[in-house]
Amino acid sequence: MNISEINTISVAGISVRTSNSNEIEPSSAKIGPLWEEFYTKFGSKLTQNSRVFGLYSNYESDHTGAFDVAACSDVIDAQGLTDFQIPSGKYLVFSATGDMPQAVIDLWGEIWSYFDSQSCNLKRAFTTDFEQYKGEREIEIYIA
Repeated sequence: MNISEINTISVAGISVRTSNSNEIEPSSAKIGPLWEEFYTKFGSKLTQNSRVFGLYSNYESDHTGAFDVAACSDVIDAQGLTDFQIPSGKYLVFSATGDMPQAVIDLWGEIWSYFDSQSCNLKRAFTTDFEQYKGEREIEIYIA
């Protein structure tokens, strides 16, 4: 993991409001269906240069509260999308490779463990975090 400073990234996509407790139960989980809808409706609009992001924002509190999740891209042109901004700033970057979505799930577990650790001297801002899908088997998660 490393700290990276990024410039604002404009993206477009679709979103839902959920919580980690909702995501534990398959009957109330919204993130998986969000990604299915995104790829079904807009996957054909993605180009070879498109970067795909999972954007987490509007945190109610911390990892126990509700938050918004957007499945989005920086290069996509289609009806039915909402515009979002990934704000500039410093982010702690975690990365993993493996089968999706398990690699993402495992990496979020690593992130939670890192911030729960007594030796962690950093604090999450709970403003905007995002996943960047670098390929079919590679993910980076940026934590504000």
